Amino acid sequence: MARDVLTLGQVRIHSGGASKEEAMAEAAGILESAGAVTSAYLDAMLQREETVSTYMGNELAIPHGTNDTKDEILESALSVVRYDGGIDWDGERVTFVVGIAGKGDEHLEILSQIAILFSEEDDVARLKRAATPEELFEIVSAAGV
Repeated sequence: MARDVLTLGQVRIHSGGASKEEAMAEAAGILESAGAVTSAYLDAMLQREETVSTYMGNELAIPHGTNDTKDEILESALSVVRYDGGIDWDGERVTFVVGIAGKGDEHLEILSQIAILFSEEDDVARLKRAATPEELFEIVSAAGV
């Protein structure tokens, strides 16, 4: 890809928890600050969540917009936020919220790399042990995201 979809500024760690809506708002806000999406992207994420949960298993949720809202995406980017206090995501415990904005079909490639990283319990444990956003960023970046 022409540019990095993830920068250190798009990675955060919170000691507490959040509601699903707060987590989605933060994910959309990070993507908007990165210049990747318009302010309407949060609505697109909420719309997607109404039709299908973006909970992926292994404490991971990947909120993203609907196909109808592709116009709200300006360029591909990711946000990675860890909530050590956890989030109740429709009855599932989520620790990691990875917001995705994919231009064209790029989101499919990004989604598959994230899915691979989170499919290994050892990797998830390493992601949970990362003490700083820098460390978390390094692990995610090393996965080829």
